Amino acid sequence: MEDFTDVTYEVDNGLAWITINRPERYNSFRARTVDELVFSFKRAWGSDEVGAIALTGAGDKAFCTGGDQKQRKETGDYGPSASGLFEIDSLHRVIRDVPKPTIAAVNGFAIGGGHVLHLLCDLTIAVESARFGQNGPRVGSFDAGFGTGLMARAIGEKRAREIWFLCRQYSAEQAVEWGLANKVVPAGQLHAEVRAWADEILKLSPTALKVIKQSFNTDTEHFAGIGQLAYSSLKMFGETEEANEGITAFNEKRAPDFSPYRGN
Repeated sequence: MEDFTDVTYEVDNGLAWITINRPERYNSFRARTVDELVFSFKRAWGSDEVGAIALTGAGDKAFCTGGDQKQRKETGDYGPSASGLFEIDSLHRVIRDVPKPTIAAVNGFAIGGGHVLHLLCDLTIAVESARFGQNGPRVGSFDAGFGTGLMARAIGEKRAREIWFLCRQYSAEQAVEWGLANKVVPAGQLHAEVRAWADEILKLSPTALKVIKQSFNTDTEHFAGIGQLAYSSLKMFGETEEANEGITAFNEKRAPDFSPYRGN
């Protein structure tokens, strides 16, 4: 993993820390980032040293802000990947399927695709300054499947629709109240709190935890198929003028004008 550029991976007493290391881009992900994340989760999956996994972002501003919109504007996609595919679906799958508890350590903004990543983790611990929300409809994008259905299961239909239809940002305290997060801690205590939760997990039967996690996942597994359909639609939608208006406005730091497309 010496050739990694976007992600760091380390194991500390049974806890694997996977860190998105792009603070200059608010830990947004490009295709290479996603490849490295998938590899890191698989490495933790196969390691006898690891009993719990923490996902976080470098720095103190962002956990992850989703797809790198600057990259998307520059090249029309999220850059090159090892397979030639943008493996975001594979990332979602491995976070769900890895048979070890995953903890999102939300150290700042968890927005858009980054919000979906924390949602997919089994547990979420956030700093007091963390902000949660979706951004897709603002930039001409969306994340259906787990990003919608799983969220509705977690917090209810009305709240999930509010998050997607208004694209507001929510505080860490609001996230806990709604069921999006488990606990809020001061910024300086995030790693220690994750460590404490991991230590409790590491005392438990790994096989029992695996089966329990798989049991929880079974109830929402059909969202994977919906997500596949959504990715197919998103690829086509991304080539439209409407989607281009969203990404152009984002990079020009102005409000998008989607009014010409309301009759579609």
